[in-house]
Amino acid sequence: MEENLLFTRIKALADLSGKSINQVAKDLGYPRNSLNNYKRNKIPSAVRLFELARYFEVAPEYLLGEIDDCSVKAVEQIFHRLTTEQKQEMYNLCQDWLFERMELLEENRDQQSVIQKRD
Repeated sequence: MEENLLFTRIKALADLSGKSINQVAKDLGYPRNSLNNYKRNKIPSAVRLFELARYFEVAPEYLLGEIDDCSVKAVEQIFHRLTTEQKQEMYNLCQDWLFERMELLEENRDQQSVIQKRD
């Protein structure tokens, strides 16, 4: 029987964090092997779904397979935990990164223009 997407994603996130499924269950205070119940299409309660999502810092919709991008919620959660000073520093870093990218794009366009003029 095929594992369902919920279990597959929980297992992959556990692997990414260097933990076993049983370690994740232990960290969350669940009985041993309780997460293995999701292998065969058992659906978690809403509370457990949110606990798992919070633990892995992903959206509950990702665990359920409704969205495929697991990073969106994690980035938002990390950002909301930052202090005002840290948020300002993040803003400055992003701004610097964007300006560097814009400069690279302009240099690339200039190089393309020179190449086209030669042809």
